[in-house]
Amino acid sequence: MIFLVIPFLLLELYLSLKTGETIGFFWSVVWIVLSFMLGMLLLQRSSETMMGNMQSMRRGKIDIRRFQNASMSYFIGAILLIIPGVFSDLLGVMALLYTLYLQFVAKITPEGTTHFKKQGDDNVIDVEIIDEHSRSDRSS
Repeated sequence: MIFLVIPFLLLELYLSLKTGETIGFFWSVVWIVLSFMLGMLLLQRSSETMMGNMQSMRRGKIDIRRFQNASMSYFIGAILLIIPGVFSDLLGVMALLYTLYLQFVAKITPEGTTHFKKQGDDNVIDVEIIDEHSRSDRSS
């Protein structure tokens, strides 16, 4: 785990310093504040987004895997936008774009289709168990 955190932090620091050098200190602060505010707004609206995804799942527009992926990538994207830094913001935007992609694919799926298998009478095998021992006991 530590082998992933240290390179992430170093890359975050390097990209933030290079971006700050390019756009200036003031615009770097504006970037950090705006990305924080956007992340907080998305996090506050996450329950509404989750409910919308659940309604899409109930209508058969998305399956459970897409629901989980869209909800998790939305939440991770919001958290990454809250963390100050260019690299985390880039990863957060990528996660949100993935969420939008899943929502777009879900809208293409026809309304009537569902991804759940019907379980019920089609899967029942009717059998009769004959106990030979009890029949021989009755004959005696």
